[in-house]
Amino acid sequence: MQRRYVTADVFTDRIFGGNPLAVVLDAEGLTTEQMQAIATEFNYSESTFVLPAKDPSHTAHVRIFTQSIEVPFAGHPNVGTAVVLARELEALGFPPAEKFVFEEKAGLVHVRLVREGGKVVAAELTAPEALAVGEVVSVADAAACLSLLPNEIRTTVHPPETVSVGLRFLAVEVSSREALKRARPDIAAHERVLPFVGTDGVYAYCRGAAPGELHARMFAPLDAPAEDPATGSATAAVIALLASLRPERDGDASWRIEQGVDMGRPSLLLGRTEKRNGTVTAVHVAGHAVCVMRGNIDL
Repeated sequence: MQRRYVTADVFTDRIFGGNPLAVVLDAEGLTTEQMQAIATEFNYSESTFVLPAKDPSHTAHVRIFTQSIEVPFAGHPNVGTAVVLARELEALGFPPAEKFVFEEKAGLVHVRLVREGGKVVAAELTAPEALAVGEVVSVADAAACLSLLPNEIRTTVHPPETVSVGLRFLAVEVSSREALKRARPDIAAHERVLPFVGTDGVYAYCRGAAPGELHARMFAPLDAPAEDPATGSATAAVIALLASLRPERDGDASWRIEQGVDMGRPSLLLGRTEKRNGTVTAVHVAGHAVCVMRGNIDL
């Protein structure tokens, strides 16, 4: 029994950058255990499995696995799966689509396809859940998780706290780009702090020179690999948080986030937030994706 797959580098417009993703296109009939084993074999931060949609008005049912668990939602898997699937369907003669709707554990994920020269090269997802802000972590614990000093954690806008628009992360603003570059995950601190706030990932970021510009890193050593090159779900949650804290009750904002630079896999994520009557009503994250490899899995 063979299953087709395509790998892509996501949130980049060139191979060997961004965040690698494996997309298994013929996943119908695979058990959860088989999907987990395949994801572990690929050894990427996430792999996706494309199944027929439960509702025929939707595009596909997509399941997302890290190397060790299934997750309800993630950013680069949605962007990469959309680009890969669009190209595969159009190669088979299906008419070009403008958007996809993926059924996922967190809910429906709407994805807008972006073309250049008639070819799908990028996609923009809309987060499936409203912003949820959870537990606050002490400055000392946040600093320990990042191997930084407590005075390198910035709290003037928000404390270190968990945020989610479908998948939970600990969001920590650091004081400078230099501090972000020096950050390293401390596994003992992660094991001590994170299980009690319901996450295994720390999204550290600092402000850039321009409005809406962020530099970010995401560490999850409890769910290898230790650092993620591009994390769309965490990016979406953090820009939703920052938009919610702005004084304006209404307005749209654009965001530009660089991630993966310090680990040699530069990634670019483009965000949009919509705010109405003091509430963030929608958050979007977009990026390019390039196909790298394709083949078959023998089961």
